[in-house]
Amino acid sequence: DVQLVESGGGSVQAGGSLRLSCVGSGYNFSMHCMGWFRQAPGKEREGVATIDPYGISRYADSVKGRFAISKDNAGNTLYLQMNALKFEDTAMYYCAARSTYDCPPSPGGYKDWGQGTQVTVS
Repeated sequence: DVQLVESGGGSVQAGGSLRLSCVGSGYNFSMHCMGWFRQAPGKEREGVATIDPYGISRYADSVKGRFAISKDNAGNTLYLQMNALKFEDTAMYYCAARSTYDCPPSPGGYKDWGQGTQVTVS
């Protein structure tokens, strides 16, 4: 089975920081696009950040300069460091993967998803 499990969410005051983790099993992160996505109540799921098999990352304009995506291929672990958090960052955050080397920021096409971890900024 292919599984992705997120952790690290919680409640934080605006301006604070959190680091999310996503541990994968069943495949090698080094051969997949990996991404973080988020969905707030009543809103569509949106891309936050992606990292391709070469280690190149992309960010949504809303988080660029504040968030950083990284991965540990050996440990099949994906991270999202979130700094200077804003109320607008409040959402359920999901880890996802797709088996391509081109990593679009939109959630469509990512076939494997974790269950999500809640981030609440107040």
